[in-house]
Formats: sequence, structure tokens, C-alpha cells
Amino acid sequence: MGEWFEIYRKEFEVLKKAHSIVETSLSRLGLNKKQELIRLLYEISKRERKTPESILKNIGSLDFHKIKDALLKRRFPCAYLHNKISEPYLPNIKLSPNLAIDLKKQKFYPKKIFIEKRARHSHLANKFKTSFPKAKISEIESLKCHLSRNRKQKIREYNNRRDTLFITKENYDFLKGCPCTKKSIGCGYHIFNLSFGCIYECTYCYLQEYANIPGLIFPSNIDKFFCAFDSYKKPRMRIGTGEFSDSLMLDQITEYSLPLVDFFRKHKAIYFEFKTKSKNIDNLLKARHSGNIVVAWSVNPQRIIDENEFFSTSLDERIASAKRCAEAGYKVAFHFDPVVHFNGWSKEYGKVINLIFDRIKPDDIAWISVGTFRFKPEVKKVIETRFPQNKILDGELLPGFDNKLRYPYKIRHDIYKGTLEMLSKRSKNIPIYLCMEDVSMWRDFKKYLRLP
Repeated sequence: MGEWFEIYRKEFEVLKKAHSIVETSLSRLGLNKKQELIRLLYEISKRERKTPESILKNIGSLDFHKIKDALLKRRFPCAYLHNKISEPYLPNIKLSPNLAIDLKKQKFYPKKIFIEKRARHSHLANKFKTSFPKAKISEIESLKCHLSRNRKQKIREYNNRRDTLFITKENYDFLKGCPCTKKSIGCGYHIFNLSFGCIYECTYCYLQEYANIPGLIFPSNIDKFFCAFDSYKKPRMRIGTGEFSDSLMLDQITEYSLPLVDFFRKHKAIYFEFKTKSKNIDNLLKARHSGNIVVAWSVNPQRIIDENEFFSTSLDERIASAKRCAEAGYKVAFHFDPVVHFNGWSKEYGKVINLIFDRIKPDDIAWISVGTFRFKPEVKKVIETRFPQNKILDGELLPGFDNKLRYPYKIRHDIYKGTLEMLSKRSKNIPIYLCMEDVSMWRDFKKYLRLP
């Protein structure tokens, strides 16, 4: 299996021991109760690096309710203290070594490129064929027909998605409002659906559960977006790419940024945003823009990038790229999203904030967003399967106001308070907003917040 498998093997052993101790000591319990205890033992053991046997032994009881209560108190100490544990998400856990992602496959070079017939003569198809001459090129009637005949195991397909590209001529709706979570305050953002799928491997990415296509999709007819935009546009709107992919990850090949920058010179009252984790800005630096293009980076402490944002650029490279874009006259933006809670989080995020403001002038920053780690419950099992060595799930993640798994209100409140205070000390004039947060959180920090 390779060296990477040895890293994961330890996590499988932890789960095996949790199963064994519950089946041996609490065999009388029903299946669902066993599953809940196994999960709690596994998660505590994984986080604390203590054996499931020692954790259960310290409880000193064989009563299910007492055991569960003790484990919940240990697993979710902040939520337990504030009486915020109502229905924790404790699904059955099953890890599969052959579905864990191989993080040694860093270099991006697709093995297969499928080109729809109607896109075969496109400039984009030629660019990809030239850029990856060793890839197998196949012509298909349509993406829809191809997928109907080639369905496989979803997680395995997603793990291998970087091996396969689809060059298409899209007919879907390129434009939509940001799908803000229920019961939260929206920021009025609009999304341009360009490419689909990402070459980076982020442990927290919602696409790993959402995506149902075994590859990366690149439309060859970006001109259709331009035709559709005239009837969609709204005064002073903010619109951007980056919802279903990284905006600049392969811009040296797609060159999507060049026609987009050119198009928005004619729409100076509208801000267009490229969201990225890359340093792929060469095309932007040679483009002629009108000051309404915002280049934005997702930022986290380097520790979080190293542990969760595989194959992406470093924090220093992101900020250095932002500085170059600002010097070229672009507005830049930063998204502290997701903010991950861990011991010492405040100090580490403070370093990120200072690094940004030490290099970037506040007048060059269009906006900053802050959002804490959250995801749909079903994503949790996918993260565990693909990244069994992950640390990001070790936090206190419980069903929140929108049924997504989130940190308890107290932890989120502390994160926003600390982050917003640190940002305010460096500048009080930059629009800052919370991403997918409820009304009460906005109300508590209204003196710091302003939509762009």
C-alpha cells in the first residue's frame, strides 16, 4: 500500500480497539447504543492519543447512560458545560484503507482528457492537449452520455478525479445567487459557475460529498456567460468564481481570467472576484483592468494549510501574490474561512492578520470575510474515510442552527470576538462580514461588521 498507508493504519487500529472493547465489555447493548459508544471512544482516543480501554476503564461503570454521559462530557467539554448538547451526531463509523486518499500524488498531470464533439475545435481543447501531450485524448458525444455508462464507487472516483478532465460546451445556468445557509444572514453575493472540481485536496471541502462527476470539468464556451450576464446583472452587485472550483488553479492553461477581466471593463459598477488558493496570477498581471476586479485568497495559519489544504500554496505565497496584484492596481480580499478552532488558535490567526497588514495596505483590501468551520453532517463520514489521519474533526462539532455541524455558540462567539478585534486594530475602514452565520452573531458584533 505504500508508506502513506502506515500513517493511516494507526487510525484503523484505534477504531478496531474501540469496537473490541465495546463488544467485549458491553455485549448486552443493542446495535445503535454500541455504535454511539464506539464512535465516542474512537473520537476521544484519536484526539487524546489514549487507548479506548483506558478511557472506558476510568469511567468505572457499565451503565449505558452513565458511560455515554461521561464520554459526551469528555468529547464536548465546552458544549457540555453550557448545556448545549441535545442531539449529537453519532453515526456508525467504518474506515476503509483502500478509500483513503494518497497524498503523495502531488503533481497534477491528467491521464485522460475527454472532449465533447461540439468542443473538439475549441481553443481550450487545443490548450489542454498541448499542455498534457502524454494524456489519452478521447472524443465523447456528451458528458451526460459518458457519465451514464461510467458510474463507479463515488469516493474512489473523487480520489482519482485529478486523473480525468472533461472539456465541454455547457448549457447550464452559469449564474445564480450564493446558496446561503438557512437562517443565516446573506452577503448578497452572486456566483458565476465556471469550471467544476478542484486540483487541491482540502479535508474540509464540501465538494467531496457533493460532487458526482469522476473528473474536472472545463467549459469551452465562456462566451455564453457574457451573453447571459446582460439580462442577469444588478447595480453594484458582487459576483465571482470559486464556488465549485479554484478560480485560478489552471489559469495558465484555461486563460479564463483574460476574457473575464476584459469583459468587466465594460461593467465598472460591478465587482468581479477571483477566489483562489494559488499563486497563478501571471495572466492577471498582464491584463488591462478597470479597478473593479478583486483577487481574493482563502487564508489560514500555515499549520492548518499543512494539515488540511494539500497541494495548495503556502500562506506566504498567497500573501506575496496578493501584494503583487495590489501593486498592479487590483483590489484584493481575504477570506478567513473556515476558521479552525484549536489550542492556540488566537495567536496563530493573529500572526496571519499581522502578516497580511504588514504587507498589504488597507486601502488595497476590498473586503474580508470570516466564517467558522461547518459542514453538512454527511460530509463527516467522507472526511473520515478519505483522511483518517485528520485533526480537523477533533473539534467540538455539533448540529447547529441550520443543522450543519458547527462549533458550539460559545466557541464561535470567542472566535469572532478575537478575530474581529484583531482585524479592527489594524484597520477600521475595511468592509468585514460573517459568512453563513445567524442573526444573533451579527447582532453581537455589529460594530465591527459592514457588508461590501
